[in-house]
Amino acid sequence: MKRFMLALLAILFAQSVVKCTDDYDDNISYGSVNNFVWKGLNLYYFWLSDSPDLADDRFDSSSDYDNFINSFNSPEEIFNHLLVAPTIDRYSVIFSDYTVLEEILSGSQKSNGVDYELRFREGSTTELFGWVRYIQPNSDASTKNIQRGDIFYAVNGISLNTSNYINLLNLENYTLNFAEFDNGAITPNGDSVMLTKTNYSENPVYIRKVFVEGTKKIGYLMYNGFYANYETELNNAFGYFQNEGITHLVLDLRYNSGGSINTATRLASMITGQFNNQIFAKQQWNYKIENLINNPEQLLNRFTNSLANGNSINHLNLNKIFILTTKRSASASELVINGLAPYINVVQIGDATAGKNVGSITLYDSPTFRKENVNPNHKYAMQPIVLKIANNNNFSEYTNGLSPNLTQLEDLDNLGTIGEISDPLLNATINYINLNGRFQQSLPEKIFNHFEDSKSMRLFGDEMYLE
Repeated sequence: MKRFMLALLAILFAQSVVKCTDDYDDNISYGSVNNFVWKGLNLYYFWLSDSPDLADDRFDSSSDYDNFINSFNSPEEIFNHLLVAPTIDRYSVIFSDYTVLEEILSGSQKSNGVDYELRFREGSTTELFGWVRYIQPNSDASTKNIQRGDIFYAVNGISLNTSNYINLLNLENYTLNFAEFDNGAITPNGDSVMLTKTNYSENPVYIRKVFVEGTKKIGYLMYNGFYANYETELNNAFGYFQNEGITHLVLDLRYNSGGSINTATRLASMITGQFNNQIFAKQQWNYKIENLINNPEQLLNRFTNSLANGNSINHLNLNKIFILTTKRSASASELVINGLAPYINVVQIGDATAGKNVGSITLYDSPTFRKENVNPNHKYAMQPIVLKIANNNNFSEYTNGLSPNLTQLEDLDNLGTIGEISDPLLNATINYINLNGRFQQSLPEKIFNHFEDSKSMRLFGDEMYLE
């Protein structure tokens, strides 16, 4: 696969610079951050045609443009003004320090190692409780008395609700106050744990193992983020499955909120191998970008046989895969499911996914919007939505999520251990494989509505992007 869109677009942009904006430079220096925001969105924003103040004919003169740009008090203010309604675009973000964004893209951030989800208490639309999904290894939490399934109702003694949860859980140091969970009754038990966030890089290859069930060898991979920096670890996991001679693969994406489109393409290529160079995904950009593209090939992601570093991919050549999902499975996770569907039998087990079919790129304040020759006077960068992505059958309309073939919800009263038969979701999947397609469903007695999780709470926490 060619390395990819931004290099091409930078060349095309440098050659053609969108003439409609040239006349607006006289009174606004290129170094103006507000100017950078408008120009970047005017070229790349996916919903360009739906944002009136981004129209090429919006301003009658450079002074008109000057007055508009200077009417906003901050880059964040003009950025949010230019976006379409949040009901359409919930994902575009701007960062005042691009080093923070770059760390997030690589899987690095401040973390105490607790991956959690927040849900509404029974009968309430404001009161929340949290439950621990998993603990990241070699983190602060991994040294403390906290584990999967623990319930917390408060932070620093303050009960969680929809108004205070961000401020409380964004603290670098805090104490989680635990509760008992008896069929939904949240009862404080007096236990607590103090946690500290440090700079942390999460290896998304969380668990890889093989279950031997008679003549069947079932590979299991829990994969928690599409980070390009960890593609070698991902490929090594598939090398392990190759060497073990697995006959089936269970890919656990239940807490995977997304990441790199290119890494998703390579994961799909590891699962298969028999479709090298065939179309995995098709990108749809705004009319300006698509008019700049002379070669439609540049809008395609194809199955590949190599990693970004040139190393060969370990292929399994499977014609069927079992993928575990929840409502927190998003973006690149959904891309893998949707992109594989035209080629192999994808059995999705769990809950419907989040429903994110759009992706972004990083825009810097430079002549080509890449990091080369970046404006040294500030560190703002944008991560706007620039594309929608479809599979080879041109299907991309899954904003309500991808529905499972077999529904199996996680039961907060019976979570088990991830990667073990005691995990009801994995157990149901292995039984389905052993019983040749007969599914033994068990559902929680009570279902608590989802609110947020530790990934979606972050800026750019459930994104899909091109490097």
